[in-house]
Amino acid sequence: SGHCIKVLRHRCGDEISVIDGRGTLYRCRITNDSHKGVEAMVLDETSDWGSHPYHLHLAVCPTKNNDRYEWFAEKACEMGFDELSPVIGEHSERKILKTQRVEKILVSAAKQSLKASVPVVNEPVSVKEFIKQNGVNAAARGAEDKGDAQLACSTDSVGQLTVSEQPLRLIAYCFEDENIPRRSIKEVLNNYDGTEIIVMIGPEGDFSKEEADQALASGFIPVHLGESRLRTETAALTATAAVYLQ
Repeated sequence: SGHCIKVLRHRCGDEISVIDGRGTLYRCRITNDSHKGVEAMVLDETSDWGSHPYHLHLAVCPTKNNDRYEWFAEKACEMGFDELSPVIGEHSERKILKTQRVEKILVSAAKQSLKASVPVVNEPVSVKEFIKQNGVNAAARGAEDKGDAQLACSTDSVGQLTVSEQPLRLIAYCFEDENIPRRSIKEVLNNYDGTEIIVMIGPEGDFSKEEADQALASGFIPVHLGESRLRTETAALTATAAVYLQ
C-alpha cells in the first residue's frame, strides 16, 4: 500500500493491476487511497496471465556466494519456471539457504516480467532426499517391469523416456558414466511431448557419484548443457532457457 500511494502516487479512481501469485491478473479501481491499506474494486480478471505451457521444477544446490543464487532465481523467473527446491549435496559448500529472501526476489521478478504466477520456493533438503521424493517410486518401477502402460514410465536402452505421462526427470553433472552416457538436454527435450519437467543442478563440486547413481536408479536421465563447463547458477539458467525456448 505504501509503495502504491507514496511511490507510484496512485489516488482514488486510478486503475491498477494486481496479481495473486497463482496465475490471475486483476484489473482494479482504487476506492481507498490510504497508504496504510489501499482498497480497490475488481473490474475484471484474466486467468493464466503470462503463463507458459510447461511446469518446470528446478532443484538447484545453493552456491557459495548467495548473490549468485539470487541472480539465477531472478533471471529464471523472468523466463518462466514454477518451483524451486534448494538441494544440499555431499559436495555443497553452502549448507543453509534463507528462502524468504529468494521468495521476495521472485515476487519482484514475476511482476517485472509480466507474470501473474510466482514460483514456489521449497525448504532445503538433501540431494538424496529430493531424489527419494521425486524419483520413480518403488511401486511405479514394479508396475513398469510388468509393462503397465498407465504408469507411462518406460525407458529405452540409454534411459530416454519413451512415454510422456510421467515427469521428465533430468540431472546435469560433469563426469561421464560408461554405462549411461549423458545426452544433450536439447535432444532429450525434443523427444519429450509432456509438460512436467524436473531438472537437478549440482553444487560447485558437482554431484557425488553416489548421488548420481541414486538419481539414475530413480528414473533421472543424465544430460549435459554443452561443451563449456558452467558455474552452478549459469547451468541452472541454461537449463531454464532450454525449456523456455523448446
